[in-house]
Amino acid sequence: MAEQAIVVINAGSSSVKFSAFAARGEELALRLRGLVESLFEQPHFVAYDAQGQVLEDKRWDAGTRLDHDGALAEVMDFLHRHADGARLVGVGHRVVHGGLEYARPVRVDDTVLAALDRYVSLAPLHQPHNLAAIRVLAQRAPDLPQVACFDTAFHRTNPELAQMFALPHALHDAGVRRYGFHGLSYEYIASVLPRFDARAAAGRCVVLHLGNGASMCAMASGRSVASTMGFTAVDGLPMGTRSGNLDPGVLLYLMDEQGMDVRAVEKLLYQQSGLLGVSGIASDMRTLLASDAPRAKTAIDLFVYRIGRELGSLAAALGGLDAIVFTAGVGENSAEIRERVCAVAGWLGIEVDAAANASGGPRISTESSKVSAWAIPTNEELMIARHTRWLIACETTNPKPPHR
Repeated sequence: MAEQAIVVINAGSSSVKFSAFAARGEELALRLRGLVESLFEQPHFVAYDAQGQVLEDKRWDAGTRLDHDGALAEVMDFLHRHADGARLVGVGHRVVHGGLEYARPVRVDDTVLAALDRYVSLAPLHQPHNLAAIRVLAQRAPDLPQVACFDTAFHRTNPELAQMFALPHALHDAGVRRYGFHGLSYEYIASVLPRFDARAAAGRCVVLHLGNGASMCAMASGRSVASTMGFTAVDGLPMGTRSGNLDPGVLLYLMDEQGMDVRAVEKLLYQQSGLLGVSGIASDMRTLLASDAPRAKTAIDLFVYRIGRELGSLAAALGGLDAIVFTAGVGENSAEIRERVCAVAGWLGIEVDAAANASGGPRISTESSKVSAWAIPTNEELMIARHTRWLIACETTNPKPPHR
């Protein structure tokens, strides 16, 4: 029997990332990964094997128009050439917003797509492109099962009070509430944390997903109880280009006094703010850490300060704290940011082991630290592949759900 393969697609505004996993018994093994980036500008396709060796590297001339349809065609053609006899049984997609309807992954059909279209305005940087990739593949391979996995689903366990804004209840009932995001990353960390720290996994833990998009999640016994992101993925921490938490009165001021319309405000909050807006230099933390510019330092200081504020808030929501976990691009790779955050949070009982932190951990706190601290790589793609395989198998068997 041919080996079964699951492909994971993460479509962004100017890129399409992919991973291919082989089903081997109960496990999923990464076989291929890559991306098509800089769509609409100077497209670049690169793909790797499981060991990180480059298999293909293709560039187009500047100004070449390659849209998501063309990018997905490149990806699917590459996967076909490197299938090695494996049979593609399904494709899993990261979809940022699942609203109130979807607390778990779902097999996609026209009805599901129509429901998810309603959340485009709540995740304008991601949702349209997530759904476009599904539609393109449906046209190319209408019989291929596709599964949507949601960044909001993990947070559906938040208590009702944690989801509420102090607005008229009719708006809450209509869906104006805190949803939380980066749920696939948090779900993966929850699934592997018992291997590192059984006490934290069964207790009170705050996970810091720090990347170009950044958020934090309070978990009790591996379940989300509160998150820094709310109604949209622009809330909470300052991010690469997103503002994070903002007094809504600022928006009224921008429209009334600065004459900005809704689209201009949207562009400001999502694309011109955050680390980029404060520094005036870059949205990339690596660039800012390497810079001597005063505004670069201010952007980093603000990022760390806001993390410290939110960490205190989430510890309060948990009624105490047993551990923190750093993950995602900045969280996994920046020893300096981890050290500074832990220093700000020293009052919670966190003591950093400087040597362990410099080497990347996984444990970066001292053995005597009252609250343990960890650096654990996330793997959203594997989480999506697990869900996709399980949901497709449910159509013919009664398998165990993806292990947590």
